[in-house]
Amino acid sequence: MKTFLDWSAYQDAGMGDAYADIPKHGGHFAKAVAVCINSRQCETAGKQVMCPSFQVSGNPNLSTGGRVRLLKAALSNDLTQEALCDPTLTEAMELCVSCKGCKRECEANVDMALIKVEYRAQQVAREGVRLRERLLAHMPRWLHRSPWLKPLIRWRNRSPLLARLSERWIGISAQRQLPEPAPKPFTLPDTSPPSPGVSADGRPEVVLLVDTFTHHFEPEIAEAALAVLQAGGYAVQVARPATSDPEPTRPLCCGRTYLVQGMLDEARAEVRRLVDVLLPHVQAGRAVVGLEASCVVNLREDGQALGLGDPVATVGDKILLFEEFLARENMAKRLSLPLRPLQETETLVHGHCHQKAVGAMKAMRRVLKLIPGHDFSMIEAGCCGMAGSFGLEAEHAEMASAMAERDLMPALRDKPKAQIIANGFSCRQQMCLHGDTRSRHLAILLREALVETSCRSLSSNSARL
Repeated sequence: MKTFLDWSAYQDAGMGDAYADIPKHGGHFAKAVAVCINSRQCETAGKQVMCPSFQVSGNPNLSTGGRVRLLKAALSNDLTQEALCDPTLTEAMELCVSCKGCKRECEANVDMALIKVEYRAQQVAREGVRLRERLLAHMPRWLHRSPWLKPLIRWRNRSPLLARLSERWIGISAQRQLPEPAPKPFTLPDTSPPSPGVSADGRPEVVLLVDTFTHHFEPEIAEAALAVLQAGGYAVQVARPATSDPEPTRPLCCGRTYLVQGMLDEARAEVRRLVDVLLPHVQAGRAVVGLEASCVVNLREDGQALGLGDPVATVGDKILLFEEFLARENMAKRLSLPLRPLQETETLVHGHCHQKAVGAMKAMRRVLKLIPGHDFSMIEAGCCGMAGSFGLEAEHAEMASAMAERDLMPALRDKPKAQIIANGFSCRQQMCLHGDTRSRHLAILLREALVETSCRSLSSNSARL
């Protein structure tokens, strides 16, 4: 059986263990599947992230362990490709929302999200890519190349007829509004002159990675992040395509939209394009900071399995989420943000699944504590259910809503006057689709908390970026 990802990290998994039960087909991929110890922790109720589809359905096939059992059976079958097409296995893998909760919460750290990528790549090799998946995968390119896409999305959202047609032709639920691109995308500031990477006072220069969806849908988040970082005393550059790039004006992209659809050649091209830009900054000692958890984690973890070598590992080891960078700098006593108390009495914080998977919620707590007198609490909820495009897909929208209604939406309705912080683009979209438009990125909140003198200074200096 040919595999499409690099599973060499699991080459020694289960070796010498008579109970490892490694399937006979699939090589190192089979070992990655077999790290599961069948403890069934993933089939328990509680305040855990993993297996949202199991939590709302009770179907054991939709747990991490259930998927492992089905995959083991398929990989132990001599007719492996036929076995991988089994409808029960196909449904179980399709309903994995790639939350990465198992990577953190499972005792064996089963990485079902990455296993799903391999499964999807196998499916694509057999059957090709369906129209909906192709359209979703290419979204970063469509957003850049096709100015007609913005009015088309707005038109579709306001026309019940077009919404029904999009469900029939593409499989996007007519009951779900699509996110609408901003009237004007993020504008890259003028190129900064070269610098040594670290200032005389020990502060690292920052390279801000503005992901595709922030760039096109919520550019105000990138603008707020720039303002906050500058107010903290950091020199900031925005990562931009290389001058030799065939598409020098198209925003950099982590390739995740391709990866989750099993289009691995396209994913490799995007990751390589991004790493070629970020690697020199990392080597110069600059801090690379991202705003979207799924993009950052894609470089840290899933991108490592694309077989692109040491450069991806080097960048992946260094890239930080916005909140992780601020927390790190504060602990190192290099961060001095001029923040004032806010008028709001309470803030609720919802963590993106990938934030939770990499332990970044601790950083969120540390940063929120920097705001004087700030009253905040973490929402005890699992996956919001949007999970990229999962919550928009006609056959999955109902289950996605059930995930949102399990804990998240009741918690929001219980505090109608609180402000909501959610750093995940998908999370904010899911809340909006369920009637709550309060959610914002942490960068927006911190910019609002900056003292006015700092804000005026930043606006006067912005032209010199």
